[in-house]
Amino acid sequence: MSPIANQTSYLLKLQNRCYVAERTIAFEFEKPDGFVFKAGQFVDMTLINPSQTDAEGNGRAFSIASAPDEDRLLVATRMRDTAFKRVLASMPIGTQVKVEGPFGNLVLHNNRARAAVFLAGGIGITPFRSILRQIIKERLQYSVFCFFANRRPEDAPFLEELEALQRRYLQRPYWITIVPTMTHMSQSDQSWDGETGRIDHSMLARHLKSAASPIYYVAGPPMMVKGLHEMLNEAGVDDDDIRTEDFTGY
Repeated sequence: MSPIANQTSYLLKLQNRCYVAERTIAFEFEKPDGFVFKAGQFVDMTLINPSQTDAEGNGRAFSIASAPDEDRLLVATRMRDTAFKRVLASMPIGTQVKVEGPFGNLVLHNNRARAAVFLAGGIGITPFRSILRQIIKERLQYSVFCFFANRRPEDAPFLEELEALQRRYLQRPYWITIVPTMTHMSQSDQSWDGETGRIDHSMLARHLKSAASPIYYVAGPPMMVKGLHEMLNEAGVDDDDIRTEDFTGY
């Protein structure tokens, strides 16, 4: 296993990478001995002596998409034309990066009588993938509603996997409802019979009739997070029942 740089800093090797949507790549790193995190947390990743750099720097924050019990650390990101992402996408398997963490408080609440409502935009699905996998692995008795907004099905990371989870675990001790919605289907080459349009109060109302005293979790681009937070407040949801995380720099 790679050496520990200090108490919360690790040198990890890239083990694999693959596309999980158009312009979106998942990166699998070795998980260091003794690394413990809560589903929903994130790490800071820094490239070591990269072959190129730019004004945006050599580091990014990534939510951990894998569950705490898995023997790997999985992160995913939209690909943009920055030096960091060009290097990350092309560096050889086995290349080391520095990872610090874990950080963040976007973690599942303790009261299982209250529903969990996840509102995700694009790559903001990553912390919720981790939480969903933890719920299933530990057979936690939560009711979960995951609203997942993307422009097109082609742009939706992990969509097929999430829909498979819903089909498989709908009648288990946990109830998982996945509600994907597409905002630009006119630009898609695929067919779609699910929700369309942005996540809004009417969409939530249609699907949350059975949600008991929900806690809301919002992750995605900053403007989306801000808008959904305001929408929830306008609907009467107290800030104590809303947890958010902005995905910047993507």
